[in-house]
Amino acid sequence: MTDTPLDLIRNFSIVAHIDHGKSTLADRLIQVTGGLTAREMTEQVLDNMDIEKERGITIKAQTVRLDYPAKDGKTYVLNLMDTPGHVDFAYEVSRSLAACEGSILVVDASQGVEAQTLANVYQALDAGHEIVPVLNKIDLPAAEPDRVKQQIEDVIGLDASDAIEVSAKTGINIEGVLEAIVTRLPAPKGDRAAPLKAMLVDSWYDPYLGVVVLVRIIDGVMKKNQRIKMMGTDAVYDIDKIGVFTPKMKDVADLGPGEVGFITASIKEVADTRVGDTITDEKKPTAQALPGFKPAQPVVFCGLFPQDAADFEDLRAAMGRLRLNDASFSFEMESSAALGFGFRCGFLGLLHLEIIQERLEREFNLDLIATAPSVVYQILQRDGSLIELHNPADMPDPMKIEIISEPWIRAKIMTPDDYLGSVLKLCQDRRGVQIDLTYVGSRAMVTYDLPLNEVVFDFYDRLKSISKGYASFDYQITDYREGDLVKMSILVNGEPVDALSMLVHRNRAESRGRAMCEKLKDLIPQHLFKIPIQASIGAKVIARETISALRKDVTAKCYGGDISRKRKLLDKQKEGKKKMRQFGKVDIPQEAFIAALKMDA
Repeated sequence: MTDTPLDLIRNFSIVAHIDHGKSTLADRLIQVTGGLTAREMTEQVLDNMDIEKERGITIKAQTVRLDYPAKDGKTYVLNLMDTPGHVDFAYEVSRSLAACEGSILVVDASQGVEAQTLANVYQALDAGHEIVPVLNKIDLPAAEPDRVKQQIEDVIGLDASDAIEVSAKTGINIEGVLEAIVTRLPAPKGDRAAPLKAMLVDSWYDPYLGVVVLVRIIDGVMKKNQRIKMMGTDAVYDIDKIGVFTPKMKDVADLGPGEVGFITASIKEVADTRVGDTITDEKKPTAQALPGFKPAQPVVFCGLFPQDAADFEDLRAAMGRLRLNDASFSFEMESSAALGFGFRCGFLGLLHLEIIQERLEREFNLDLIATAPSVVYQILQRDGSLIELHNPADMPDPMKIEIISEPWIRAKIMTPDDYLGSVLKLCQDRRGVQIDLTYVGSRAMVTYDLPLNEVVFDFYDRLKSISKGYASFDYQITDYREGDLVKMSILVNGEPVDALSMLVHRNRAESRGRAMCEKLKDLIPQHLFKIPIQASIGAKVIARETISALRKDVTAKCYGGDISRKRKLLDKQKEGKKKMRQFGKVDIPQEAFIAALKMDA
């Protein structure tokens, strides 16, 4: 196992858009090379979580080592990295790609090139990869391999004349892919005698072993009981166990240059092992760390509260356990007058938020309320200090604010020509700035600059519905730009409801406020007194709705008689309602919050 010659090793990742057959192709490669017996095979072997299998997405990078006897008579060691496809995990993808020398580009032969295909291919090209195009799903009646080959050449600029046509589901031509990996992808380079230099590709928590760290050795050798140092955190550990995935865990004595494997070293928390960090020997460290390392930065924030206040401790424990496995998820306690105690959580993006929320509800049996997602704003105050605002409720006094800046993204949207008008209108409505519009056959590729806070609400859902599911969307955060942003508060019976406050652009504040008031009017039940619902910016009310009072007929017991008797009773009731309105407390049901937070004008 050890001392595998470098020219017999191939490290590669599979790059694809969501649902183009990446995990299925990985399954077939494992099966054909005998990594698992037919009895041990399951669908999507490398996806461990139920949520990954259900949605057909990869959330955590996985690796597997396969032995392949090629046609030239030599047995090659193939290290496959199965990377996430979604934009939220772009940094993890970039580190996985940096640990490989080549990529297989999987494109659905019926769907063609999608937005995320492009984003991930460009990342692979930036990492200096040799790329082998593979057309999947050629057994489908709708497959058009020639058109898609042309598309790959037009859009990406890769020569697709020798693209391999396969069907991962039925196993057609999987051997062709394995031969291409061996013949067309380069072997890794590395010096066995140099000081240890290894990249930390990923890590996850195992209840028995502690944190399992996935590593790619660049130079030197990693052995059992060796004392290693993480260059990003300066932490020092002793290696307890070293091995490879085949895809089952298999212990080995050491790992040399070009090899990919795992180590455990009694590390307690995933947060201590940062993706992209450089691992070296403590006594004989390498001179320079690997380039490209950066800590994970949350970009979307939202509050998570238990529907039942008694579940707060359970929620705290559940978040602690999730954090063990996901270092990019951050949370801190917060309290809200309307929702009680909960947590302000930071996420890499909207999919990450959805996944964490679903895992908390599923794996820990919790009922949660999520407040409207917001992004990180930068506020330059008049005294020259710069603060970051994660929660609109914490916004400082407008008199102290000089400039509010918001994050902007560069979005690439690919859509069939028929839906282009609707897509452009959606982007314009969300304050987008068009950068580019190009055509590939009957598909348009639009590049837009958009403010992130317009995208976090329901942009993706709206895009999918106006394009009947055909448009694909990919983005990266570019910079912060000054914006005319205001804090909109919602007042119920004169009391501000902190959970519903949000930062909006001044031009959209009125429509957003009016829609929120109308929604709440339908959701809040009538009380015995009139309830005004207002949306305000500072002291200025921009929208208002009134819930009429429940009225008891106090004159019912008067049969005939003088009108003044009835008047007296009605005046008494009026006084009582006035008093009640002063001291009355409006109960807003939880369903009203959930529905109001899900809506967007």
